[in-house]
Amino acid sequence: MKRRKVANMLGLAVLSAVVDRPRHPYEMAAVLKERGKEADVPIKWGSLYTVVANLEKHGFLEAVESVKDGGRPERTVYRITPAGREEYEDWVRELVGTVEPEPPRFRSGLSMIGVLGPDQAISRLRERLEQLGERAAKQRAVLDQLRPLMPRMFMIEIEYDIAMTEAEALWVRGFLDELTSGTMPGIEAWRRWHETGELPDDFGEFVDE
Repeated sequence: MKRRKVANMLGLAVLSAVVDRPRHPYEMAAVLKERGKEADVPIKWGSLYTVVANLEKHGFLEAVESVKDGGRPERTVYRITPAGREEYEDWVRELVGTVEPEPPRFRSGLSMIGVLGPDQAISRLRERLEQLGERAAKQRAVLDQLRPLMPRMFMIEIEYDIAMTEAEALWVRGFLDELTSGTMPGIEAWRRWHETGELPDDFGEFVDE
């Protein structure tokens, strides 16, 4: 992945918020929340102003005016520059077209699941499966809420999230079926290892029982 002058993903979100018209930081945050982007990039005021300042420093944003609304502090309105538009498009091209290793924490846990033993693994996987179902339901609710408000192209990432959640749930359900039915090769050897703390002399016991 390319080294970027502003690498914080919030920077990409900010550029997306001003690509259509100039906005001040408060308005940028409101637009991102309205579009449901806060689920992808947490929006914190301190970080937002720092990112906006860095984008301006590197020529991706420029201040166009300051506005004052009632008794509120003066707000600076920023617009995207040609360099900012180029950076925005290049960043999106890279994210969409480049496969980057992103090992999830779940994968790390699976690589060491032997220490739990089959019974505890079954219990924890059942909990995970329930949580995945809850997550998918929430993601669908967000998608249903946003559908009347904006074009599908601005919600594709939510569809992706649902697909990934459902794919993981499908895999976990299949693995659970193997564990609970006892059809997973080596499950009894795994159970003995968990109970005694001693690995079999022959790893073939984990394959052919």
